[in-house]
This record gives sequence, structure tokens and C-alpha cells, in this order.
Amino acid sequence: MTGDPPGQGETGSAGYRRPPAATRFVKGQSGNPRGRPSGRHRQLPYDTVLGQMVTVREDGRERRVTAAEAFLLQLTRKGLAGDSAAARASLDAIETARAARRARLVQPSRLRVVLMSFGVGTALQHLGMATKRNRLDEKRVRWELKPWIVEAALARMAPRQLDIAQQQEVWANTHRPETVRWPEWWVWRGSGGQGEG
Repeated sequence: MTGDPPGQGETGSAGYRRPPAATRFVKGQSGNPRGRPSGRHRQLPYDTVLGQMVTVREDGRERRVTAAEAFLLQLTRKGLAGDSAAARASLDAIETARAARRARLVQPSRLRVVLMSFGVGTALQHLGMATKRNRLDEKRVRWELKPWIVEAALARMAPRQLDIAQQQEVWANTHRPETVRWPEWWVWRGSGGQGEG
């Protein structure tokens, strides 16, 4: 017994506990066909918040840093003051940042380039990876690698290392090699020889 007046059944008039037939739920069909509205349970905007610039005071001087840097500075101060939980948190944050930086340096970017010129040197110049030397003498063109591409290539090769002759070759073909952040195992430092700094 459904409680409907005799003869009314499922298709009868609408009323208390009897919605109109057109709006009733249909078996096997979602009651919310468009789904949950987008942005309802959005992730917190960590990048936006931590990327904001804030002013910090150190030794009586003010300077502007990102909120992430200010947070890390505060954790480090507490850790140095003896707060072991803050020390662990700051060391974890530093290690996470280092791992992310290594991952960015090691992973090749997905770049598709179509060049309408000939020669490896010209391609490297278009990509901003090399600088053309001896521009006036077309017969004796020399290309030098940009410092950033040398750093990225060396980061990708770890743990493999270059011998002295290979280091000399890379140094000689790098544009402004003194600006490169050479890895710890690198010993060649230009015409002064090896082991300088």
C-alpha cells in the first residue's frame, strides 16, 4: 500500500511526498548530471601565498624576501636557538628545495624547435645555448657554449666526471667560463691550470 488515494498510483497528482512525475528521480540516472561545481574544494594557493613579498628585519636592516624565504629564515632561527622540531623542519625544507632544483636541472624540457638555417652552431645560437665568436671572419667561426647550458649538462652527468683533458676542452669552449658554477669535483680553472678554487 503506497498511501496514494485509490486510482492515483505513480502517475497521480503531485502533493505531500508525491513530487511531480517529470521531476522524480529516474532509476540508473544521476541526480546531478552536471557534477559538482568546479572550484568548490580547490587546493590552497600555496604558490601564490608563499611567493608574496614580505619585509624582514635582520640586524636592524630591512629587506624584501618571499614569504617562503621568510618562513625558512624563521624556522632556521628557531632551530639554531635549540628548537629541535624547527631544526628538523628547516633541514627537510632545504633538502626538498635542493631535490626540486636538481630535478629541474636534470629533466630535459619538452621543446620542439623548427629551424630554417643550417649548421649546429646556428641552431645553438637560435636556442640561446651558444655565442658566435669571430663574427667578422666568416671562414673561422668559433662557437662558445653559454654558462647555463654547461651547468645543466654537468648536472645531468653526475656522478660521471670528466678527466683533465675533457675539462680543458669544456673550459676552452665556454663563453665566460669564470661565471659558471662548476661542480665540486671540477679542478680545471683556465690557463692557471688545475686546482685553483
